[in-house]
Amino acid sequence: MTIQAVFFDMGGTIETFNYTRALRLGAIPGLRQLLVSVGIGLPLQDDQLLDVISDGLRRYHQWRMQTLVELPTFQIWREYILAGYPVDLDGLESVAEELALYIETRFYRRAMRPEIPTVLETIRQMGLKIGLISNVSSRGQVPINLKQYGIYHYFDPIVLSSEYGQRKPGPAIFYYAARLANVPTSQCLYVGDRIARDVLGARRAGYRLAIQIRHDYEHGEQDEGAIPDAVIDQMTELLDILRVEAQPPVSDPVSVISTPDTTRAILFDAGDVLSFRPNRGCKFAAFLKELSLDTEKNHLAEKRTLTEQAFVGQITQMQYRQAILRLYGVTQPEQIARGLSILDDEDNDVHFFAGVSQTLKTLKQKGYLLGIITDTANPVYIKLNWFEKNGMGAVWDSIISSHEIGMRKPCPAIYHAALRQLGLRPGQSVFVGHKASELAGARAVGMKTVAFNFDPEAQADFYIERFADLLTIPFML
Repeated sequence: MTIQAVFFDMGGTIETFNYTRALRLGAIPGLRQLLVSVGIGLPLQDDQLLDVISDGLRRYHQWRMQTLVELPTFQIWREYILAGYPVDLDGLESVAEELALYIETRFYRRAMRPEIPTVLETIRQMGLKIGLISNVSSRGQVPINLKQYGIYHYFDPIVLSSEYGQRKPGPAIFYYAARLANVPTSQCLYVGDRIARDVLGARRAGYRLAIQIRHDYEHGEQDEGAIPDAVIDQMTELLDILRVEAQPPVSDPVSVISTPDTTRAILFDAGDVLSFRPNRGCKFAAFLKELSLDTEKNHLAEKRTLTEQAFVGQITQMQYRQAILRLYGVTQPEQIARGLSILDDEDNDVHFFAGVSQTLKTLKQKGYLLGIITDTANPVYIKLNWFEKNGMGAVWDSIISSHEIGMRKPCPAIYHAALRQLGLRPGQSVFVGHKASELAGARAVGMKTVAFNFDPEAQADFYIERFADLLTIPFML
């Protein structure tokens, strides 16, 4: 199976960078002017203001390395950099993105690696897609520098942690980029300078290759966690790796026997097919009872509306949970906090059906593409945490989340989104589900269907009682 897309890191990879304290001190007057323009005047000397900014960014960086969350720029300035300083919050919000961009463009010396344009043009001529995944606080630095270097037009997609909200090495941002490129993750290559972010993240997302390019910069952080497939000093060395990958595969069991109707991919519903929650609702019911709140009224219509909104991304998971608590009359701040914690605990009390892990690994070894099509309010990174804890984090070639793409099964478009990413026709895929409506939706677009843990009225091409029985179905032998 050859590479279809090449993704690059930005800082340290497309460009080199460095800084000195003198450089940053020289940039402080311009930054101060931005603050003053919105009425924020700080009684600090230039060196003091630089220390305040550096200390705040250091605290924020330590937090985001632990959480892998990228906050909006306003929150970074309010909660980390200028926390404790009396500032006009409206003014700060209006200029926060500009401040972040100023820091990322003026606090560093950046220069494109000179061989990059030739390498990108060669990759383009090889017929490969080119994308970029970057951890960055601002939304503007990467596009601005790519345009300055004259290479912006090569990259589609450009995925920034500042826009997606999750950072490398979390696998979610890698899965997201592969989906935008319409390429299976197992047919992606990623090249970056950091093992702990770039190589590890690509590994966790199941990218085919993870390449490290050396960058002479002392981060002061441990850089470990994975082994790169190759370590290069010049980006031109990447071309030799791609030329080897461009050779026809010699040991792909599925493609060797492929015909127009050969099953190439198995796509799964997630909840109640791969995993289940045996104790769902128990802690929450006890919590409501403790507060002497009415647990008899189910609020079915209201919950159905909220679920629909959450599942298609119209409201966040947090907004959904807060609304559920209000439905049952939970209003006190401390009670809301407890209720949110209980709902979170219940949501993460996930168990997997017997045989799921080994069956998925066997299917992967046989050469099948594997994907998930899930209706969910949970962000993808949360679901990936569940899979990773059970040894199934890197098996997926496609993850289609209703919350990310704004539609639910049995809408035909959600099935087609997975097929488009995998580059397959409906007849080359199998959908494994439990709901009658979702199985019917898959059949309607032309997919083969397997029912597991299924509704009594479910109709499918095959029915299995044990998950491992998936391996015995005739069209997957």
